[in-house]
Amino acid sequence: MRTAGFSPDTANAKRTRTDWQVIKTLLPFLWPRGDLDIKARVVVALVCIALAKWATVLIPLYLQRSVDALAGDNVAVIPLGMIAAYGLVRFLSQFFAQIRDAVFAKVGVRAVRRSAGAVLAHLHRLSLRFHLDRRTGGLTRSIERGMVSIESLVSMTLFNLAPTLLEVLLVFGILWKAFDLWFGLAALLTVVAYVAFTVLTTEWRMKFRRESNTLDNKANTRAIDSLLNYETVKTYGNEALELSEYDRVMAKYETAAVKNQSSLALLNVGQGFIISLGAVILMIMAARGRAAGTMTVGDFILVNTYMLQLAQPLNFFGFMYRNVKQALVDLEKMFELLDVPEEIVDKPGAQPLAVSGGEIVFDRVTFAYDPRRPILKDVSFKVAPGQMVALVGATGSGKSTIGRLLFRYYDVSGGSISIDGQDIRDVTQDSVRRAIGIVPQDTVLFNDTIRYNLAYAKAGATEEDIAKAAELAHIHNFIGTLPDGYNTMVGERGLKLSGGEKQRVAIARVILKGSPILLFDEATSALDTHTEKEIQANLREVAVGRTTLVIAHRLSTIVDADQILVIDQGAIAERGTHAELLAAGGLFAAAWEKQQRTEALAEEAAGDEFAIKAAE
Repeated sequence: MRTAGFSPDTANAKRTRTDWQVIKTLLPFLWPRGDLDIKARVVVALVCIALAKWATVLIPLYLQRSVDALAGDNVAVIPLGMIAAYGLVRFLSQFFAQIRDAVFAKVGVRAVRRSAGAVLAHLHRLSLRFHLDRRTGGLTRSIERGMVSIESLVSMTLFNLAPTLLEVLLVFGILWKAFDLWFGLAALLTVVAYVAFTVLTTEWRMKFRRESNTLDNKANTRAIDSLLNYETVKTYGNEALELSEYDRVMAKYETAAVKNQSSLALLNVGQGFIISLGAVILMIMAARGRAAGTMTVGDFILVNTYMLQLAQPLNFFGFMYRNVKQALVDLEKMFELLDVPEEIVDKPGAQPLAVSGGEIVFDRVTFAYDPRRPILKDVSFKVAPGQMVALVGATGSGKSTIGRLLFRYYDVSGGSISIDGQDIRDVTQDSVRRAIGIVPQDTVLFNDTIRYNLAYAKAGATEEDIAKAAELAHIHNFIGTLPDGYNTMVGERGLKLSGGEKQRVAIARVILKGSPILLFDEATSALDTHTEKEIQANLREVAVGRTTLVIAHRLSTIVDADQILVIDQGAIAERGTHAELLAAGGLFAAAWEKQQRTEALAEEAAGDEFAIKAAE
């Protein structure tokens, strides 16, 4: 059964988490178990938020008392105390806000670090099946947006949304107590109408945001794919096609983005109308009270100031809510990755693989990537310690699948694979993979130095270890000819190195890793004949005394194997030594004769070309 892979398209098409579920996933990163420092910072930040709002709502009160004192009959005495108190509470509102920001900064950054790390760790635990299905551009874009949205979500909710709601409740209580219930209700109803309009309109607008997210992922994936396949694009002269496809997606993105921005204008107009209407109603009520003699000029200013003071965070509330919803959508896509189940998991209490000799046994193994299409059928063979066994067969016969199963990138559908008598499903995956060194057909290197790529095989490898491995792989002298030596950058996927040089780096890594079991997965099939012979000599040196499984395309490279298995349509059709299989006159003998003729013709053609060049 196939594991559902992450697709930016399907992820945006249907939400798998509610907003509350997204928040619940984030909360443990903001309130981490056992981290007293982070918890203390959260508590102090909350206290500072409450103190800042307490000071903020006192500002209009001290202003009102100062105005009333100045508007009285005796103005010979300036209300210095009230004016000083007014200045103090204004300062305290900003002071506590800044302390809150400084204390909480570590909490937000730590949450980003830990949540992104958790997603990356989970991605590394997912099976090869997931990573073959994924779209790198859309995947990385979702993670990037998710990381940015964490800080945005935290700052908006904790520093803006929650304090604004607290301020609204405090103002409601003050107006009710200072005047009457109707003043408090008028202010509260204005806020409720504003919030309701903002929420409903923003919910309607979010479909445009999700659509633009989907198209943004598609465009990014298309651009990255074209850059990763730069040589292929150039080879076929398809730059115009790539740009056309990219522009086609971006045109749809443009339409969605314009709808998003246009609907924002409607939201802003509605919010402005509600705030203005509420302010007018409250000021009319205050003016009537002043005319009736029940309210002072200071009271009129108090009401007006509170509405102006509320208007600022309320105007910001629309922005806050939009950003909170946007952050939740973006964060949902990142946390959605955590919902992808791990296909290959260690059994509870699994112990590390204990390698004594390195014997490999495939016992009646069956496997299928898709149940409708079996790949391996009842495959059984043994590789004794120190032996070399080769797997040959046509493309698609199942050779590479055997290698993937040995690494436990997938679990067998039936039968078992064991190393030194231990079923690899009963031991830890990490220990199995550490016990096996591989030289693949196409060695992909990190875009870093040669030293980094060599040392990647062994944490803490010394310069001496690296140099010795390079010497044994016959690449040390080549590295010495480079201007930057071991500090030479290899380029994206190692493209600055030739095929033979990359293979020698892979051999050096295997040597440095020191694994007792080796897997050569068509390690020389992509090389020219001369380079192939040199690399084959290196591989034979490395394989001495180690259990070796060779997946081969060119039959001439495995004539010395202790046993050759011929895989045909997922089953072992023939087995034996090179001489035995030739004598049997079966599939191997026919393939051998065909390859010999092809290689002879190729050598003759190469000789003719050399002769022509020499004559010129």
